[in-house]
Amino acid sequence: MLPKEDEGRIGSLGVASGFSDIRGLMMDLGGGSTQITWIISQGGNVRISDKGSISFPYGAAALTKTLEDLKRGKSKQEAEKAREKLRQEMTMKFEDAYKRLRIPDSLVAEAKTNGGFPLYLSGGGFRGWGYLLLYMSQTGEKPHPISIINGYTVGKERFENTKAMEEVARTAHSVFRVSDRRRKQVPAVAFLINALSNAIPHGIRLAHFCQGGVREGLLFRELEPSIRAQDPLEVTTQRFAPESVEALYNLLMFSFPEPSQGGTRRFPESISNHVIRAFANIMYVHTIMDKELASTAAMYSTSTGLLAFTRGVSHEDRARLALMLESRYMGELPPRETKFKEALQSILTPEEVWWAAYLGRVGYLLGRLYPSGKVDESKPRIVLSSEWAWDLGQDET
Repeated sequence: MLPKEDEGRIGSLGVASGFSDIRGLMMDLGGGSTQITWIISQGGNVRISDKGSISFPYGAAALTKTLEDLKRGKSKQEAEKAREKLRQEMTMKFEDAYKRLRIPDSLVAEAKTNGGFPLYLSGGGFRGWGYLLLYMSQTGEKPHPISIINGYTVGKERFENTKAMEEVARTAHSVFRVSDRRRKQVPAVAFLINALSNAIPHGIRLAHFCQGGVREGLLFRELEPSIRAQDPLEVTTQRFAPESVEALYNLLMFSFPEPSQGGTRRFPESISNHVIRAFANIMYVHTIMDKELASTAAMYSTSTGLLAFTRGVSHEDRARLALMLESRYMGELPPRETKFKEALQSILTPEEVWWAAYLGRVGYLLGRLYPSGKVDESKPRIVLSSEWAWDLGQDET
């Protein structure tokens, strides 16, 4: 058995194993305990606190029992007083842990600038919370399009809305991937989140739900930094790459212009090179399908198809790649599937949606010019260049 501090350290490596780069606080919530640390993973190198992680006896099951014990044999007023005492005790311990972890100045400065820390969450207790949030986002008028917990991100307001979460856990007939046991633990997880949110200086800006744990961390620890640095989405799609993928990737990169003078217009940084390279790798996979299927199958590939199992990919990156692939096959969708496309678009900015469609059309052009995915660079068929324009379509007179 691992000491709790080592469990948190190796669990942090497990979280890092599924992402290219992460920076922020990290927590693991199991049944008997919870651990907290900070983590910076970049270029295959992972840093966490010298103390590893700090552990507390506030696991989802343990805290559920503690809260039940606080009510037993007490009046409502006495029980509430006992709960408040525990809340204050937990808040003080989280505040002390924050000081002892010695958060790097760079992370603190980013939290001050951006309105809080990113928080990476693993363990069954937090995953249950994440699935409840997913349930809430999929039962409204505009349902969230992706049902994968790994890579799911919510903002501060939704993450800390504990009253709404407790109500859903109490009243919903059934919640995907949330067992009755997890439902009973929701009040305890809500109690912990309330204490945590009051304890962390500068607050929590984003909550990222992860699946990596000790098992993945032990394996990740044995890898060379050069292997660790590889992007999960790129690695997963490499096996589908056409023969001239590097040349095709370069053509895609040349298809959008450099930032305009003064930097007022630029290709969105949120569409990373990793996503574009993954697109180059996979943009021929669905060519074997009939036209009535290609766009639909390609669009679903990142959420329920051949890339759905890939860990460490944000829902936003899944949506960006899905829209590129859908556009690459000219976006021919039956009416039923347009709602899913609109749902994917809804989790991105309008700018990202436009550029995803644009890159997809460039992919279509490349597919027509190089139907086998082989580019003879000694005899290029196309050289791409682009520039910004403000007056296209305007009457010069």
